[in-house]
Formats: sequence, structure tokens, C-alpha cells
Amino acid sequence: MGTNLSRLYQLFSHDDRLLILINADPDSIASALALKRLLWRRIAVCVISPIQPITRPQNERLVELLGIRLTPYQEVNPAEYNRKALVDNQPGHHEFFGAHQYDLIIDHHPRLPETTARMVDIRVDYGANSSIMTEYLRAARIKPSLKLATALYYGITTDTANFERPAVEADVRAFHYLFKFTRRALIRSLEYAEFNISMLQYFQQAFSRYRLRHQKFYAFLGMVSTPDILVILADFFLRAREIAWTVVGGIYQDKLVVIFRNDGLRKNAGALAAKAFGKLGSAGGHASSARAEIPLEHIPDIPPNAQWQLWQYFLIQRVEGRGKG
Repeated sequence: MGTNLSRLYQLFSHDDRLLILINADPDSIASALALKRLLWRRIAVCVISPIQPITRPQNERLVELLGIRLTPYQEVNPAEYNRKALVDNQPGHHEFFGAHQYDLIIDHHPRLPETTARMVDIRVDYGANSSIMTEYLRAARIKPSLKLATALYYGITTDTANFERPAVEADVRAFHYLFKFTRRALIRSLEYAEFNISMLQYFQQAFSRYRLRHQKFYAFLGMVSTPDILVILADFFLRAREIAWTVVGGIYQDKLVVIFRNDGLRKNAGALAAKAFGKLGSAGGHASSARAEIPLEHIPDIPPNAQWQLWQYFLIQRVEGRGKG
């Protein structure tokens, strides 16, 4: 880590203006905060910018409780920053990311062919990017504040699903190190903000529409106000003993979004998502969690306003390997 830290510091000078781009979830928010702390007093300006609005209640709660300063991507002029960094993401993960050249990329997702930067640190075996950033802080002998430690701790617990998803010893070490700098009441307040009242309608829809096939839970929710509810429901229904997979879909901003989850027992959600939807749009992820996004124009056989039963049948056919192409 000492070598990596030296390389990181050599990327920047005191006059630099750094823009850190994130797709805001607890792991990416915490990772960006850690990078900002590492560069405190070493550069002139550091701004953390989420490329999309934060809509998931837990993420909103995290930003609110810890007083985290974020500047929406739409409010920044990237040309004003001579340095740019990505954490917990890679350029190929979103078109906004792909529009820039980067000095630094730190991530734990599988490396994409187009991922390049002056320094790239990708550790696919790590369960959370926050674990990597914690190692950087320790190498720099920086004691995390309550705010930073809480964010990193929460980033690790959410991305590993409290270590129910694949993780390595480094994740456990980071988790134990951060624990002494956090407050349990603060963590509990974050954990309890999983959804809001307006989302209950989607729970009702899932309960009334779901279909179970070969231990796979399928549900299509139609138009959704945020794709975060698909993630919440996919995680929720995986708690049922009879369910080994959850596949939850919905339409958001002219795209079909499908979330995959499994119990982690000799399964690969990323591979299944890519096989089912990779030829229609973007799809991939980890062994136990994955996501697919398909522009509706790539599914001409089904009109966007079609009955939910037709969309759900489409999901089942693609996942079960009976779809076209």
C-alpha cells in the first residue's frame, strides 16, 4: 500500500483542481470522501459530483446525517477541473463517466477493456471499494473522523450485505478497524432508512404479481419512479427460504431495468445478466448481484405500455434462456 499511496500522491500538485465523479451509493460516496481526505491540503480544490440525482432513501439519509457536501454533475463545468478521478466505478459504467479522461481510477468491479488512467487500482476480489480506501488511509497514517469512518463502515456493510456477499480478509480487517471510530446509533439510523412510504405501492405490486420458477422469483413492476425500488425488492424477497434468485424489473426513463440477486451459492449473477440481456443493452455485475439496462427501442416486439404480464413473460423467457438472440 505504501507504493500505491506514493503513486497516488505523485499524481497531484498543490494547484490542482480535482473532480471526483460517482454514481452515488454508500460505497462510492464513502470512497470519494476518503480520497478527498487523502488529498486534503495537497490540492487547491476537490469536488465530489454524483452523475445522477440521489433518490434511494438510505443514500439520502447518509448524505443528510453526515452532512456530506456533493455537487450534482449538472451544476459543474468539468473543464474547470484539470484533474479527474473515479472511485467505485469505471468509464464504461455510464456515458457520463466515459466522456472524460482520468488521472485516477480506484474500483473493485471487473476491469473493462476501455478502463485507462494515469493510475488504475482495481481489486476485483474485494467486496467493497471502501475497504481499499481504508487501506490507503491507514498507509497514510490518517485517523478517520466519525463522519468518514461511519461512511466507510456503512459502505462496506452495504456492498457486502453484512458479509453475506463475497468478501475477502481485507474487507474484514477494514471493517474491524473502522468499528472503533463509529457510533452504533448512527449506523442503526442509516440501516433503518431503507425505503419511504411512497414506495409501499411497489411492495404491494410485487406481492400480487410475482412468479416463482425453479427457486427464481420474478416480478415486473411497470413504470417506476426510481430504479432503487427494484434493488430494494430484489434484496427483500431473497430472504424467503424457498428463493435462491430474484429477478425484478421495471421501466425507468425509456429503459427496461432488471436487477438480479442470488444467495451466493455457486451462482454468477453477472454472467446470467450478460447472457440474458447483454446483446440488447448493458448488463453485468458481481457473482451475487447484477444489473441490466436495455433501451426500450431495442425491444420493438413489446410496446412500453404493454400489460405487465407480457413484460414479466419477457423477463422469464430471457433469463430462462428461451429469448431470441
